[in-house]
Amino acid sequence: MNPSFLNHIAYPVILAPMLGVVTPAMVAEVSELGGLGSLPLGGLSAEASRKLIRETKQLTQKDFAVNLFANAAPDLESNRAATEKMSNFIRCILKEKNWAQDFEFNYQFYPYQDLIDLIIEEQVKYVSFTFGMLDKESIEKLEKHHIYTIGTATCTDEAVLLEQSGVDAIVAQGIEAGGHRGSFLYEKCIPQVGLFTLVSQIKDTVKVPVIASGGIYDCKTMAAAFSLGADAVQIGSYFISAEESAATDVYRNLLKSSTDVSTTLTKSYTGRWARGIRNDFMKLTEINHLQIPDYPIQNILTQNMRALAKQHHDAQFTNYWAGQNARYAKHLPTRDIMNELIAIYKTII
Repeated sequence: MNPSFLNHIAYPVILAPMLGVVTPAMVAEVSELGGLGSLPLGGLSAEASRKLIRETKQLTQKDFAVNLFANAAPDLESNRAATEKMSNFIRCILKEKNWAQDFEFNYQFYPYQDLIDLIIEEQVKYVSFTFGMLDKESIEKLEKHHIYTIGTATCTDEAVLLEQSGVDAIVAQGIEAGGHRGSFLYEKCIPQVGLFTLVSQIKDTVKVPVIASGGIYDCKTMAAAFSLGADAVQIGSYFISAEESAATDVYRNLLKSSTDVSTTLTKSYTGRWARGIRNDFMKLTEINHLQIPDYPIQNILTQNMRALAKQHHDAQFTNYWAGQNARYAKHLPTRDIMNELIAIYKTII
């Protein structure tokens, strides 16, 4: 275990690994400036992951993190009925929108275990993960090669289990945070603990460093996190509109007009709880009382619809993950956003 891993970065500011938003260029810029960029690899194949790692390494010689999804494969048989109903529901939407296309459920699941040896080969020094815990063999392999591990907790019980598993640090993900919830103990009734309560209680419970995540974007929110004992902050939504981001203009404009009540928790797009800007597809799945297939089945089922919605600039049928303070995101180069956060951190300390 390496509890002092934060000593290896100049500033305890971490770019959240937002799949579909964060690009290698963003990761490289944050790490170049002394923070820790996080490259999202969750659910990706080994081939795609290696390509992204190498793209990032071409842009920086500084260390960066990769992020994994630690969930197990779902049971296809127990999801069969829900999968069939959801497939028909999505076909009806595509037809009504005049986006009708042949739509097949091509199931693929890439376990995180397939990426462990690749990460070691590519000499990545930081591995963060969410949706659960890495198995003992993976933790031991990473530890043997002096790779720092960072788990995600949404309550103190999860933090305790992560510490017992041997992680080097824990992200305390408050309910304010955008994107997928890292919850893994209470999936049917997920923890909805605010960040500052969560940071304070996890700091009182574990001995490893704690990283605050959720709603952090300025001097007030960052200072509050550190004053409650956070060893670092992980920031996501504030970077969504960065120039190097993969976010569309529709996404950026939605963030600008969002308020503190524009987002909600939903399973409708992926089968896992996530916070995003509320729209018609979320409402329709609720109104029709549809059972949502488990992740990543639902994520695969909605993939074609989401791609077509983006193609048609339709904000109602694709996901726009966002935290409760997402409206403060700035359309600036990642370098400028990171320099602003570093200046804030220097003021605080």
